[in-house]
Amino acid sequence: MILAIESSCDETSVALVCDGRVLSNRVSSQIRLHAEYGGVVPELATREHLRNLIPVTRAALDHAGARVEDLTAIAATRGPGLPAALLAGFTTASALACSLGLPLFGIHHHEAHLYSPWIWGDPPEAHFSEFEPHVSLIVSGGHTLLVHVQGELQHSVLGGTLDDAAGECFDKVAKLLQLPYPGGPVLDRLAGEGDPTVYRFPRPMLTDPGWEFSFSGLKTSVRYFLEKHPELASDPRALRNLCAGVQAAIVEVLGAKAVRAAGQLGVKCVTASGGVTCNRGLRADLERRCAKRGLRLRLADRMLCTDNAAMVGVLAERKFKAGVQPDDLDAPTRPGWALGEP
Repeated sequence: MILAIESSCDETSVALVCDGRVLSNRVSSQIRLHAEYGGVVPELATREHLRNLIPVTRAALDHAGARVEDLTAIAATRGPGLPAALLAGFTTASALACSLGLPLFGIHHHEAHLYSPWIWGDPPEAHFSEFEPHVSLIVSGGHTLLVHVQGELQHSVLGGTLDDAAGECFDKVAKLLQLPYPGGPVLDRLAGEGDPTVYRFPRPMLTDPGWEFSFSGLKTSVRYFLEKHPELASDPRALRNLCAGVQAAIVEVLGAKAVRAAGQLGVKCVTASGGVTCNRGLRADLERRCAKRGLRLRLADRMLCTDNAAMVGVLAERKFKAGVQPDDLDAPTRPGWALGEP
């Protein structure tokens, strides 16, 4: 049984995982706290982690009907993420491992997202018997990555974001449109009621032969458009069409590149994970594109798209069973840890 902790940004999460089954997955969200500021305030996020880690850990153990004496290993997100937020969770995990004499596994946040599409059910359970080589799209507020996963614990990054990530673009455009925080889900809801053909925005690097992403130009294009047409943001119908147009541009780039990569690499499966994978437009676009190309699609469960400890625990258990060397108890956190770096 592995106890896992996730604290890379603004959600404190603790999970218990045993034989691929998620026995509990407790998440304490800070959305209301940061809404006043229109974004995550690192100092406040860290304070809340320190306040919540012990009660959330106790709640996770109670829900699983487990005691600390039942644990086999401890895991925690080691990076990337907000430096002080990571430190709060990883130090707690280190202290637990030290006091219980258990191994500690520092998990890469994005690598955990890679495996979240293979966790589903009620209660959630890992289905690695169905695992196959695939192209994985990881889309969140801070990162956009395209990864070739050759096998379990074997992957290589094809490309990432050169500037603004897709989720960051969603949030910044939502702010330009004066939508409430968090803006991405609100923009998604309004886009579902709009016409994406009314306002067409650029598709950055869509036809580029590489696998990198860039969304800062799209955000700038929307800003200039609104400066010329400020009245549209206050018109309900125009606002819905603007949201639909922006979402269509982002989604087309993400979906087209993921499916094209699968074709070029000769794999028959595409997965998607990360917070932006909750976006209904992206899920529908990937489903349509994969069906057209005869590709299998696995989308992370919505409850596991955002930051959570369940995916951290599942990956840690796979590493533990594969004989991966645990981390030193005094290992430092790695806020800028790139996927693929040792």
